[in-house]
Amino acid sequence: MTSQIIPVDPFDFIIFGGTGDLSERKLIPALYYRQRDHQFSEPTRIIGTSRSKLSDDEFRTFARQAVSDHVKASDVDQKELDTFLARLSYVSTDATTGAGFDDLAKAIGESHCIRAFYLAVSPTLFGDISDQLNKHKLVSPNSRIVVEKPIGRDLDSAHELNDLIGSNFDESQIFRIDHYLGKETVQNLMALRFANALYEPLWNSANIDHVQITVAETVGLEDRFTYYDRAGALRDMVQNHMLQLLCLVAMEAPSSMEADAVRDEKLKVLKALTRINGNEAPKHTVRGQYRAGASAGGPVKGYIEELGKDSDTETFVAIKAEIANWRWAGVPFYLRTGKRLAARVSEIVIEFKPIPHSIFGEGAGPIFANQLVIRLQPNEGVKQYIMIKDPGPGGMRLKQIPLDMSFAQSFQGRAPDAYERLIMDVVRGNQTLFMRRDEVEAAWAWIDPIQHAWESARQEAQGYTSGTWGPSASIALIERDGRTWHESN
Repeated sequence: MTSQIIPVDPFDFIIFGGTGDLSERKLIPALYYRQRDHQFSEPTRIIGTSRSKLSDDEFRTFARQAVSDHVKASDVDQKELDTFLARLSYVSTDATTGAGFDDLAKAIGESHCIRAFYLAVSPTLFGDISDQLNKHKLVSPNSRIVVEKPIGRDLDSAHELNDLIGSNFDESQIFRIDHYLGKETVQNLMALRFANALYEPLWNSANIDHVQITVAETVGLEDRFTYYDRAGALRDMVQNHMLQLLCLVAMEAPSSMEADAVRDEKLKVLKALTRINGNEAPKHTVRGQYRAGASAGGPVKGYIEELGKDSDTETFVAIKAEIANWRWAGVPFYLRTGKRLAARVSEIVIEFKPIPHSIFGEGAGPIFANQLVIRLQPNEGVKQYIMIKDPGPGGMRLKQIPLDMSFAQSFQGRAPDAYERLIMDVVRGNQTLFMRRDEVEAAWAWIDPIQHAWESARQEAQGYTSGTWGPSASIALIERDGRTWHESN
């Protein structure tokens, strides 16, 4: 089975930071794939812009190399690549001085196509760029602006940044992107809940014991030294990716799939999260920082050695969160994320309550609680763990097995990258998978007290060996409640 490709209206896609890392690794490859699958209508154009002085041909050479480096060789169709590169042009601009924006306006011209301005740059430039676009009359009713995280580093700065962008663009034109929401499995979470009679009646505190959300990486700092040491795992991962996943698990059924209907329900979850502050932080949170150890590629340095200076920035966070509403009262949500962990995996585990009484006797073996495991990456899929009889003679012996739906096996063909889906949603003007301003600020309103509590109590980041599952305190966090982390493999 292959997905149906529906062409979008013609558009101009302008990439600020067009020669940067995000453009090279994600945006240009994503746009190429949409070209290859014939999703563009004419006359679609892609314009790169940054402070670098490049000609159109030099930018096309950059894009060709990006496709070569980040697209499977078997997916490269030379004819489609040539057509794609012909759509590209380049304009040098400087957002702080306004230099080059007249040239950008000339390049766009009087086109009435959809205009998507993608800000693949530092958030410090968001306000300047939106001001320059407005000043040079590039903001039309058909314009959209796409901004990457981080949207601020706390509630006050997020509010200020939203004000800056909002002074030039209407909220309906602002697309705050979280690429996790573009993953097929994340979207399938909503399908599982709201398109099946099986799960939704059980999706509450009467039947669910707890929820685990894990986003684990095996890599270290890579090339994000400056940003990451200022942010840390709480701001970098929990405030956006993990809270968005939590919202999709915990939200009530929206009235429809319209953007605001979905985002209204997510906002209710964020507002219902019990605040963690003061004396609660040491009991409900764990901070960690990786030390030297080993990964699949061999020995690796610790965070401080990679950074080259002393730092107490956390590279690991575990949190026991609670939602104060009728559906989820008494159901803990355990969140954990970190770098240099034992495996690269992102998954959501819904653990149901155990059966109240076993009729099978001790000889049948232990009866494990049912689990629904939703794997976001790698190997996207869904597993429902159930108990069955182990085949064979000799009495009743029970065994836990997964009913396994692998996306790769169930849906033949290539699975589009999250950026491909999200870019096309920007062009369509569909904001369902993008964060609204009040969502972002509500998330910061929950995160800030945790950060402040850590700073006030001087809650140090506990060391953990690279290649493990984090500090021992994170194991204690869940095991003192009589539960255990799901072992990912």
